[in-house]
Order: sequence, then C-alpha cells, then structure tokens
Amino acid sequence: MANFFNKLIDKLLGEPKIDWDGLEADLIGSDVGAARVLPMLEELREKDEQDACEIVDFIKHGLIAAFPQPLPSLPSPHEDKPCVILLVGVNGAGKTTTCAKLAHLLQARGNRVLLAAADTFRAAAVEQLERWASQLSIPLFKGQPNQDPASVCYEAHTLALNKGFHYLICDTAGRLHTRHNLMEELTKIRRSIGKQDPAAPHACYLVVDATTGSNALIQAREFHKATPLDGLIITKLDGSGKGGVAVAIQDELKISPIFVGSGERADDLHPFDLRAYIDTLL
Repeated sequence: MANFFNKLIDKLLGEPKIDWDGLEADLIGSDVGAARVLPMLEELREKDEQDACEIVDFIKHGLIAAFPQPLPSLPSPHEDKPCVILLVGVNGAGKTTTCAKLAHLLQARGNRVLLAAADTFRAAAVEQLERWASQLSIPLFKGQPNQDPASVCYEAHTLALNKGFHYLICDTAGRLHTRHNLMEELTKIRRSIGKQDPAAPHACYLVVDATTGSNALIQAREFHKATPLDGLIITKLDGSGKGGVAVAIQDELKISPIFVGSGERADDLHPFDLRAYIDTLL
C-alpha cells in the first residue's frame, strides 16, 4: 500500500492536469472501497485541486475520518470470570498463529491465558497450536479428534473458570464463509460458552489476510451474519497486502481493526495504531 501511494504521488506530479477518473480507479483498486473514495474525489473535483501533496493529504484525513475515536480496545476480565475471545476466519488467514500471538501478548502483560484448540476437524491446526503453546509456555486445552467444537470450548471455559485464568482464547475451525452449516457451528459455540457466563464470549475477532484484498470484505459480511464481530485482526501486512480493505469494512460494517500481524514471530502482533496505519498507507 505504501508503494501504491508513492506511485500515486509520482503519477500526480507527472501530470499537467489531474486525471480524476484514473485517480478514482487507482484508489478503488487499493481496496479502500467506493463508499469512501467517491465522496472524497467529488469534493476534490469541486475544489479543482491540482496540487499532488494537497490531494494525498486530503485523502489521508478522509481515511482517518472513517474510524471511530477512540478506537475499541481489548476487553478486560469480568470480576472472577475470564474474558473469552473467539477468533474466527477462513483457512489460511493465519488464525491459529494469531491465537498464539495474542495469548503471548496478553501473557506478557501479566495475564494468565488459556488457549482452546477447537479446530478439531483439522488435526494440523491442533498440532500447530500445541507447538506454539509449548514454545511460549502457554496452557492449552484440546479436545478429542473430531470432538464437537462447542463442547471443547465449553470444557475449556469450565477449566478457565475453575483455575482462575484471566483470558480464554478459542481457536475455531477455519470455516469457508459460504458453508452455512459451519457458520451455524459458530452460533452453537457462542451458546455453549454463554451457559456458564451469559456475557461470554466477550469478544469475537475476525482474522483476515491483507493479501486477499476485497475478498476480506465479503468474508466480514458473512461472518458478521453468523456471529457478531467486535473487531478485526489483519495479518500479513508485511507482505504484498494493501490493507486498505480495513477502511471498506469499517465503512460498511462499523468493525474496526484491533490488532495487526506483520510477521511469523511470536512478537509480530501489535495493537492497531490508526495514525501509523494511515501513515504507512500513504
């Protein structure tokens, strides 16, 4: 995305007059979304702005305005009950790795964290989370192969309640957002956890791969229908991912990024910093 805006400034500086149609196509192609791009460009057109730096600065402030102030933050444990966080998303988005990274971040802040390996239909996911948990010394609860994911989350929640954990992070199956029965499973998991704490789960975060572009918006729509989403975790921002789709998701669904992933190491998960994100974009 940073390369995109560098090229955009070079392009604008090289033109005797702004090509508004070309600029519109470039911005929409960055995955920011037409809902945000078109009103901004309409205002710039009316002003007949021709200065490249002024245009980019105007776009910067327009993107910042898409997000709420202050941004939502990670919930805290409720009295003597653990804060339950569900991570959802399609296979390949980096969800299981993100579970471990988030647990590591919370543990580093002095919290007792329990991981639940509820992706029981994909043995590799359980093994992957086991490796991370062992490497980072984080307690892990896992069910039996092919055990009902809702029951795994319920049993993990029971353990977290009894042992005084501050956080329970559940790694759900990497669902294809077009599969209705798998989406129904998410609803079942929420009901199961809610039996012991009506307020749980306290947060449900969608993990999206920045390199999937506008497909991430489609995923967000479908997952939000199945289970209310409280935030996004955007992975692979260290690669070719533009990340602009976070603006489109915020505009349409009012779901803000909570964390961003920028690498494969345990420490490569950071709270979302709006100013830094927009600066990187531009």
